[in-house]
Amino acid sequence: MYQDYSQYLQWLQRCIQAQEQRILTLENALQKMKEDIKLVNEKQAVHIDKIEYKFDQLKVETLEGTLNIGLNPSELSGIEDFAVQNQSLTTPISPKHQMQRSMKIEEAIYRYLETDLPLVVEAVQSELNVQPNDEYLSFVKQDIIKQLPNRIEHHLAANSASSRSSENTPSDELIIEALKKEIQNGVMVFFSNLPENLKGMN
Repeated sequence: MYQDYSQYLQWLQRCIQAQEQRILTLENALQKMKEDIKLVNEKQAVHIDKIEYKFDQLKVETLEGTLNIGLNPSELSGIEDFAVQNQSLTTPISPKHQMQRSMKIEEAIYRYLETDLPLVVEAVQSELNVQPNDEYLSFVKQDIIKQLPNRIEHHLAANSASSRSSENTPSDELIIEALKKEIQNGVMVFFSNLPENLKGMN
């Protein structure tokens, strides 16, 4: 009983230290962003002097038609199929579509956490001779849930970059599989780094 209580306190202390380290990292990132914003605000705006045109030799009798600078509004409907020098060019994914993809991936990973994560944790604990403990599963699951939005955003950004550089873009299913692999690797790393006195088995 005393040993279990001691192990629990040590595990709790490690969790608190990890949270403190995370808070410190976030505070440093926030401070850096504040400094970057301050630098951006301090940059002097570009000033363009007045531009004058002189049309001494120009004679205009009638003025008709429409002046279009850039894209013609009537051509905007076909903007997604833009072609540049016989190469197709697609526009960036709309925020709505990006959000839908993100939600689909997140939903799939949540299902994975509910159905498969306990089996992954159990298999790793058995492989590394760690005594089964529901607290570990809960801790691992909560940590994954906290990191999930950033990891999905990372994969979607990489997906977007690869879609600009090649025609073969990873599907949502491939991103989901990559995230599952990351989770499995993360579980292995977590239990591998547990102190021997917290593993509970010899």
